[in-house]
Amino acid sequence: MNRREFVAGLVALPALVRPASAEVSSIKLGKQYGLPFLPQMVMEDHKLIETHAQRLGVSRLEVGWQTMGGPGALNDGLLSGQIHFVNVASPSLATLWDKTFGSPIEVRAVCTVQSMPYVLVTRNPAVKTIADFTAADRIAVPTVKISGQAMALQMAAAKLWGFEKYDKLDEFTVTMGHPDAMQSLLTGQTVNSHFAVAPFNYYELRVPGIHKVLNSYETDGKHTNGIQVTTKAFHDANPKICMAVRAAHEEANAFIKREPKAASEIYLKLTNDKKNSADDLVKMITDPDIDYTTALANLMKHVEFMHKVGRLKRMPTSWKDMFFAEAHDLTGS
Repeated sequence: MNRREFVAGLVALPALVRPASAEVSSIKLGKQYGLPFLPQMVMEDHKLIETHAQRLGVSRLEVGWQTMGGPGALNDGLLSGQIHFVNVASPSLATLWDKTFGSPIEVRAVCTVQSMPYVLVTRNPAVKTIADFTAADRIAVPTVKISGQAMALQMAAAKLWGFEKYDKLDEFTVTMGHPDAMQSLLTGQTVNSHFAVAPFNYYELRVPGIHKVLNSYETDGKHTNGIQVTTKAFHDANPKICMAVRAAHEEANAFIKREPKAASEIYLKLTNDKKNSADDLVKMITDPDIDYTTALANLMKHVEFMHKVGRLKRMPTSWKDMFFAEAHDLTGS
């Protein structure tokens, strides 16, 4: 979304910029594909937002869900008012906060969702590390330049070749949602590499001839993968709904840790995943690298990198600048 479209969006959204006297009666949440969004699937299946909203005095709240292939579409949906909450990675949070800072639709976070690595795999036997990629390779990421995977690739490049060459691999990246990227990788069409999230990387690595190149934790340690965000205008007009969303996330995360098999069955049902069994997913969900928690992990490390490369005009003094006040009790950094 360019600056002209963004400004036009501000003008076209009177419902967002003028808080109503009562909280809205329906909301829509956006998510992407894969296990990073398992908490939202549990929330959807168990109607946790509706339950917590009712407890807080918002009766008969209608909750809709929309799945999209990458953060670009989610970000546009949030800024246009078509979606009220989106679950994004740290680059999208920082970018949205920076772009909307000081406006009625300033974007901030309600809570974090989980920590999970991005895993880069390839079918090219000559690629052992990212240094081996050439112009003949194509790497699928959810959205070039702005997705968490795209930034993880940049951070890995900066670590290997020096900061001034952080974007050395950008020209090899292709925007593609995870399901399509996996299919393309397996068939050898369009892309031969995929910077994936669970369960896609697990499934891909079962296939002979596909191997791992990089785990994002190897570059910058454990990091937050998902963050639930909304606009200041919506938040201020609907504080109880925002509280319900936060509470629903906490309950969903606790459920996943307590009952991973039941959570796996919800994932299979809502995604129509035929490639994995519930037992397969339990192994993924309980992987030590995957942590369904609202605690922050290395969020500011990512934000600092984005500011250093010029993708952010302003640098937050701490992660709390990008979160609503009631989320300041979260732990981590």
